[in-house]
Amino acid sequence: MAETRRADRPLSPHLQIYRWHIPMLTSILTRITGNGLVVAGLLVVWWLLAAATGPDYFAFVDGILRSWFGRLVLLGSLWAAWYHFLAGLRHLWYDSGRGLDIPTAERLGWGVILGSALLTVITILVL
Repeated sequence: MAETRRADRPLSPHLQIYRWHIPMLTSILTRITGNGLVVAGLLVVWWLLAAATGPDYFAFVDGILRSWFGRLVLLGSLWAAWYHFLAGLRHLWYDSGRGLDIPTAERLGWGVILGSALLTVITILVL
């Protein structure tokens, strides 16, 4: 039977080895905000189902969503919606074959982060 030899290979890189950069951060945030929007959608469905159930249950659910914690969750959901929208536009730009060089990708990443914060503030002020 043949003898197996273990080769000395480098360890797989992980987050403590990689240097953080903006495209990496925006990629992770896109996944997080996508999942957060699913949770926000479930909250809206819960609120609508409570409205269809009856006034007592609706008052309970509405009280949760109007509390400071509920407003914080909804504010985060608003930011996540704007962020996810802008990140999607950025990926459409990438799919056209443009913006793939490092300086442009970094500028687009900052644009998505800052643009989503600005659009969130504008939406709050308008509403």
